[in-house]
Amino acid sequence: MASKLWEKNFEVNQEIERFTVGRDREMDMYLAPYDVLGSMAHITMLESIGLLSADELQVLLGELRSIYADAREGHFVIEEGVEDVHSQVELMLTRRLGDVGKKIHSGRSRNDQVLVDLKLYTRHELQQVALLTRELFDALTAASERYRSVLMPGYTHLQVAMPSSFGLWFGAYAESLVDDMYYLHAAWRITNRNPLGSAAGYGSSFPLDRSMTTRLLGFDSMDYNVVYAQMCRGKMERNVAFALATIAGTMAKLAYDACLFNSQNFQFVKLPKECTTGSSIMPHKKNPDVFELIRAKSNKIQALPQQVMLIMNNLPSGYFRDLQIIKEVFLPAFDELKDCLAMTRYIIERMEVNEHILDDARYDAMFSVEEVNRLAAAGMPFRDAYKKVGLDIEAGTFHASHDIHHTHEGSIGNPCNDEIRRLMDEAMASFHFDRVAEAERQLVG
Repeated sequence: MASKLWEKNFEVNQEIERFTVGRDREMDMYLAPYDVLGSMAHITMLESIGLLSADELQVLLGELRSIYADAREGHFVIEEGVEDVHSQVELMLTRRLGDVGKKIHSGRSRNDQVLVDLKLYTRHELQQVALLTRELFDALTAASERYRSVLMPGYTHLQVAMPSSFGLWFGAYAESLVDDMYYLHAAWRITNRNPLGSAAGYGSSFPLDRSMTTRLLGFDSMDYNVVYAQMCRGKMERNVAFALATIAGTMAKLAYDACLFNSQNFQFVKLPKECTTGSSIMPHKKNPDVFELIRAKSNKIQALPQQVMLIMNNLPSGYFRDLQIIKEVFLPAFDELKDCLAMTRYIIERMEVNEHILDDARYDAMFSVEEVNRLAAAGMPFRDAYKKVGLDIEAGTFHASHDIHHTHEGSIGNPCNDEIRRLMDEAMASFHFDRVAEAERQLVG
């Protein structure tokens, strides 16, 4: 069994070790390539301040690039008995290079190692989420344009209310994703700051060049105060979780609408057949299983901020082992959200819309406000017009005109999709993903 980096001259009880390690080695597999990136930046900085020779740096970088490639290709493993990803990387370097492999830890702690790993991983995943969110946005805006003239009932209190359109329905969820992208950008800004060099939370007596590692890793800035750098553990995850939750909230509501509109009572939309399942007993059933799972998974993600808060909120400053548990709920959430985004886009691109909903006379009453407004525009006082139309509906003499003309910004005839698309373009441009990609490319070589 491999020794621990911190181990002294006693043997750890195996049950206690099992309990304390928990799922940490499993979670560290998410972080492996980012741990290597952090080490590459750190040792480049160590050479610049004289703690490594130029030759030592080159051989270390060569081995780290090889380990990085293995991690990216899924070949990296944390061996049995090795405590975490940091220990595994250092063990591999020491096996291959001898004592020079032990020098990479100078001036840092596992505390700031895991912090930088989490920041780099989260930054990468936020980019993937942003890109998938944009793809869903594009699918929604395309559907909004395609069906902008197809009318449908709008509802309040689940009662037929006023005319709406599929253009507005799809476009509403597109604009919701713009606001969600603002949250995501805020999470990116908080994430894209460098904690490396804070060590265990109190800095180092080595003359570390934190500006250099900030630049090498493509961070916007650093978490300057070393105590705060440690305090942001958990806080970053909580704020990112809120950003993920707001996207999940948009998808959960969309999924609920789609399940409702797909039912026989509505028949507003028809979902792709491959996204529905049949019943084992009722041959007529086509259940919207994919959207139901999207709804459930999205609601699960909306609970994530509370999970993170309840783990970290009652802790004082400094590091505590409690924070390890956050990884178990936080790291897997990205894959779940990305799956939901991809599945939702798939369905939206293939959803069929019923263009003859209003052939059913049960929806005629939703044009009552149109008639009230027509009478008011002709000079009748609004309250008198309202009463007249109401009495006509009760008497069964109301005749609905489906010929409507809504022209103001954001209405049926003017959904403002171009303006909404411009807001999304501006939000996406504010991330500056290209800067991060170039920094990582330079570091990996």
